[in-house]
Amino acid sequence: METRKFDLVLILLILFIISCSSKPVVKPSETFDPEKAFAKANEQIEKKDYEKARTAFLEIKSRDMSKKFAPLAQLRIADSYVKEEEPELAVAEYQKFLDAYPDHRYASYAQYQIAMIYFNQIEGIERGYSGADRALEEFEKLKKMFPRNPYRDVVDLRIEKCKNTIAGYEFLVGEFYYKKGSYNAAIERFEGLLKKYPGYKGEAEVLFYTGMSYKNLGKKDRASEYLTRLIEKYPGNKLVNDAKKEMSILKSK
Repeated sequence: METRKFDLVLILLILFIISCSSKPVVKPSETFDPEKAFAKANEQIEKKDYEKARTAFLEIKSRDMSKKFAPLAQLRIADSYVKEEEPELAVAEYQKFLDAYPDHRYASYAQYQIAMIYFNQIEGIERGYSGADRALEEFEKLKKMFPRNPYRDVVDLRIEKCKNTIAGYEFLVGEFYYKKGSYNAAIERFEGLLKKYPGYKGEAEVLFYTGMSYKNLGKKDRASEYLTRLIEKYPGNKLVNDAKKEMSILKSK
């Protein structure tokens, strides 16, 4: 009986040792395919599942050994925030792309997108000043950093709109000072505008109010200078008749 018990214990011990020494079966890990993952993440963006898409793009950034899809994943993270109408987050992600991949073939695209985010914030002269100012800065950076960028045809037009928006705001501030009777402050705004934005579409009005500000300060020569510029440069403008009347008054004094 004792021998039988001993044999049973010995058998169990042998089976235990065998089970411990045998190697566990390990499933081979699936090879990560960044191209396939990138396509799937793009599908999630199209479905407006932005959080899931961004999670997938972050995985691509960390696991893409070829480094071909990692930059594109960063770019698409930024694009996803544009689609989700989160402009500040989009700008931050585009800037990350530019910092990490300044020589990438899509670097000019990232810079253009930053400029366009601010450009799309221009809602009018009064509310669009800050957007126009930032957009102008970013468009000019685009031209400087990427002179052969594919957006050259439209960038100059958008720069012009930014400048007109900013100049329009400066004019409104100058006009406010003029109506308030703060003529020196008005002149500072008007002359700064004329110097910095020579192609401003409302230049005729700026010339008129600059001349009138000088007139109200008793500076006839400076008043005549600006009114004359208005008459000669914009002969068909509606303010020309008023300018001529003011010139007659100045000459009669």
